[in-house]
Amino acid sequence: MMELSKKQNDIRLSKSLSWLLRHGAESEGLNFEDGGFIDVSKILKLKQFRNVSVEDIKMIVETNDKQRFSLRHKDNENCLQIRANQGHSLKVDDNTLLSLLSEENVPHIVYHGTYFSKLKNIRQQGLNRMKRNHVHFTDKFPGEGKVISGMRSNCDVVIGVDTLKAIKDGYNFYKSDNEVILCPGNQTGIIPSLYFKEIWQLSPLKRID
Repeated sequence: MMELSKKQNDIRLSKSLSWLLRHGAESEGLNFEDGGFIDVSKILKLKQFRNVSVEDIKMIVETNDKQRFSLRHKDNENCLQIRANQGHSLKVDDNTLLSLLSEENVPHIVYHGTYFSKLKNIRQQGLNRMKRNHVHFTDKFPGEGKVISGMRSNCDVVIGVDTLKAIKDGYNFYKSDNEVILCPGNQTGIIPSLYFKEIWQLSPLKRID
């Protein structure tokens, strides 16, 4: 029973950190440093983290199956900092948070998972980053290898995007520390359907476009 309680607490802490580091820092009076990092000591002063220790934070970072977070010690200071590797809605400089990909090192096709209920709208309007800073992709088709992060496990449709065609037209693609491929889209946050290379249903596996 204690193991179950600990697991629930770990999940709760991971979700709280994800919300704070991706979406809630400003509302809590915290500012990002370069790369999207925040001092752990400042986080632990917040009401919702008052019963959390530095060791708890380290454990969540080390054991998170999607590798959502990174830790670092601030230059020349004994100051532990944490960031979310991707998934932000708050403004963070992509060039300090992520690695910009070029035509030479970008996967030629990247995959975005979605649902049949959304497919008609996506075909008409393109992929929309919504309230986040990027559309999320993985470079692995489901079943080709372990997808750490970048696609929900319950998706029933996968859209493959032609990255080289998009880059030639001025779109930027980035990779996060946990291997997620990210694209901010155009000025309105859209990746138009003209860059879709293939569309698959996953069960049973069948190419539908």
